[in-house]
Amino acid sequence: MTALKVAVVSAGLSKPSSTRLLADRLAESTVRRLGLEGREVEVAVVELRDLAVDIANNFVTGFPAAALRGAIGTVTGADAVIAVTPIFTASYSGLFKSFFDLIDHDALTGKPVLIAATGGTPRHSLALEHAVRPLFSYLRAVVLPTAVYAATDDWGTAGDALTDGLPGRIDRAAGELAALLAGRAPAAEAAVPEQVVPFAEQLAALRV
Repeated sequence: MTALKVAVVSAGLSKPSSTRLLADRLAESTVRRLGLEGREVEVAVVELRDLAVDIANNFVTGFPAAALRGAIGTVTGADAVIAVTPIFTASYSGLFKSFFDLIDHDALTGKPVLIAATGGTPRHSLALEHAVRPLFSYLRAVVLPTAVYAATDDWGTAGDALTDGLPGRIDRAAGELAALLAGRAPAAEAAVPEQVVPFAEQLAALRV
């Protein structure tokens, strides 16, 4: 059975980064859940910090550098995406938005996306719902119900799958993604799209 491909997009700017840490935790939990289903997973991480100059140059020149082109291919060719951004001024980071602006509007159609974010205080958690979720809904992705927000204080809290602590939220979101992927064919085995019958032909058939 072909391995499922999960692309992890992290828009953290610092090194080490709490955004990357959250992305890694979500990926690890997803891999573990899918392992219980007997599914193999290939995880590829796209670190936007390393692509910042290429992303800016692409907007000026209209042409992606090789590394950026590869990162876009990793995301569009994956079976699912885990997208994590820091929250700046009550919204996603400019780097995060700029990267997804470079992806074709149809490339994420029907693709499961787990959204998550980090911030200094819990007050910014709603940015996931009023900014990040609408972004991927516009791109016609399948955005998972549970979005994971990690404030600075969340990293010191305990929790499990039955609580609202950060570990519990990570496990719940990863479980939703794993359940969706367990019943989804890998990208390499995707079905051929259904042929669309032109509207004029449909009308002609009705007149017969």
